[in-house]
Amino acid sequence: MSEPKRIRIVAVDDHEVVRSGLRFSLMAFDDLELVGEAADGEEALRVCSEVQPDVVLMDMMMPRMGGAEATEALLRNHPEMKVIALTSFEEGTRVQEALQAGAIGYLLKDVGADELVRAIRAAHAGRATLSPEAARALAKAAIEPPELGQDLTKREREVLALLVEGKGNSEIAEVLNISHHTVRFHVSTILSKLNAANRAEAAALAVKHHLLD
Repeated sequence: MSEPKRIRIVAVDDHEVVRSGLRFSLMAFDDLELVGEAADGEEALRVCSEVQPDVVLMDMMMPRMGGAEATEALLRNHPEMKVIALTSFEEGTRVQEALQAGAIGYLLKDVGADELVRAIRAAHAGRATLSPEAARALAKAAIEPPELGQDLTKREREVLALLVEGKGNSEIAEVLNISHHTVRFHVSTILSKLNAANRAEAAALAVKHHLLD
């Protein structure tokens, strides 16, 4: 009789100690297999394309390409994969960003091993999991919409600052050492969050409302 198929997992986090902890935790469960690791979103896309995991544990705040952008790009090319956001942040806007990108779960990094494994199994079966903290933050964000610009990430503020300087996508990509695709994604997200029609309006709003002070 053949062994049941294991759930194949990729861990994405820019901190080696976090990936090491996940590696150690998952070893205790016979139905789970860590098949790859990545230190940022761009590496995650490459690794996931190579090893074809069932579930991806995705940090949200990483250099070069953040978790939300990586999640959206990953699921665009591999819609069968399931992504669980695993992060230190419980703000409602972070939760919304992850879920809008396509994540099926949102957990904080201090989650226990058993709870994490339950979420992985649930994700593999197509069921969503939100930590209690994330659910509360999501409900609060729905009731209390953020002030203009409050939900911009650190990277989005960096891109916005360069928009204010009048730089184009190629220049922004060079300054921040990120891809043109990543720049376009951030610009699109900034326009959406600021409800701006174009780059010039976003820059004007940033100056008017002191969003970069």
